[in-house]
Amino acid sequence: MVLMEITTHLRKMHTSLDEQGVAQYILPVFDVLENTGSYSMNSLVGEKVSIHFEGEINCVESGVKIKKTFGEGLSYAVWLKSPLASPSIIRPELSRIHEGIALRDFDWEQAHHNQPHYTYLSRTSGIKVGVTRLTNKVSRWIDQGATEGIVLAEVPYRQLAGLIEVALKDHLADKTAWQAMLKNEMTSRETLLNVKNQMLDLLPPEFESFFSDNDEITQISYPVLKYPTKIKSMKLDNINQFTGILSGIKGQYLIFDDGTVFNVRSHAGYKVKFEFAG
Repeated sequence: MVLMEITTHLRKMHTSLDEQGVAQYILPVFDVLENTGSYSMNSLVGEKVSIHFEGEINCVESGVKIKKTFGEGLSYAVWLKSPLASPSIIRPELSRIHEGIALRDFDWEQAHHNQPHYTYLSRTSGIKVGVTRLTNKVSRWIDQGATEGIVLAEVPYRQLAGLIEVALKDHLADKTAWQAMLKNEMTSRETLLNVKNQMLDLLPPEFESFFSDNDEITQISYPVLKYPTKIKSMKLDNINQFTGILSGIKGQYLIFDDGTVFNVRSHAGYKVKFEFAG
């Protein structure tokens, strides 16, 4: 059996749903800013995997070497001005590009935020409300580790989806309880369709016309052999090498059989070497 290596400056894994409803994970391979290939991570589940931190971090937008990342793999200087760190990323209700007003980058916000969006419900452990572009729905649910999702409202631009989300935050969570998600603990058994119908009664009248009549529920399963009962989060700033049996992948986390979990997305820009038997 040959020992294989992949060295990459990390980015979040690309995700999709196969015909059986199983989340598929592809790791993009980068040499600083150059995309040099990709690798299917599903094939590593059940295998012994080593992660080595090469001691180098590069900003995912400028490529400069940095000691610490801000946002998702950005240098501090880039984080201050990049549209990837725009306030309307975290708080969609702040977007104003539909009015012709950009918070950071006019062209980028036109392409990403002045576009049709969904306000949705998903089940991670409990049921949460969130916002995403029409073209990003399923990958958004997979990234957060949701086991199912449903469209609540369809709107023409991002701010409106965010305002609907804000209107429902008193009734639903808008954050993922990530440890419960990784343990596959379900804190609510109520159906998404029932909750969706309850939200219609709670929506302010000005948003009711955007309520979606699409009641299809997308079911998502994950390549996980065993869920942990205790979670140990690994940060490469504190440990530069780890070896374990990869027992699954959920959200943007690699889950190992001893309960160690590694968030790939939060390590964007870190140069790492994966070793495994091929």
